[in-house]
Amino acid sequence: MPTIKGRPEGINWLVPYLTVADAEASLDFYHRAFGFEPEDPVAGPEGGIMHASMKYQGATVIMFSPEGAMGDQKMRTPVHMGVELPINLYVYCPDVDALAAQARDAGAVILQGPEDMFWGDRWVGLRDPDGYFWSFATNIGPFDASRIPQG
Repeated sequence: MPTIKGRPEGINWLVPYLTVADAEASLDFYHRAFGFEPEDPVAGPEGGIMHASMKYQGATVIMFSPEGAMGDQKMRTPVHMGVELPINLYVYCPDVDALAAQARDAGAVILQGPEDMFWGDRWVGLRDPDGYFWSFATNIGPFDASRIPQG
């Protein structure tokens, strides 16, 4: 009898699942901005995408569906709800400066950085077209308490 591993191969133990305005547009944005690779999007009854997942560095890092998918009219994007969510999606990448430029060119709004942070990462904070806050970072060294902002 095969051993059950608890999760499918190639999927992280924690995968954010977002509601997006337009699944096709989100697949395109996340690919152009962040380099995420689409994985077998699932078409809904009307033909549009009702579920999608994307890989980064060999693992599934995000899943999403459009507003109204599977009849759920309550799930909305932060932009359409008019709110800023108190959550941050933190992703490590090999070159945060290159990723920030690529994301900006694809339509992301750079909110802060890239800059070297006291916790040892070079970091950029940005917002995607649906209003989700993303952090991308490249580790450049150890934590440095002397760099913690004072006041």
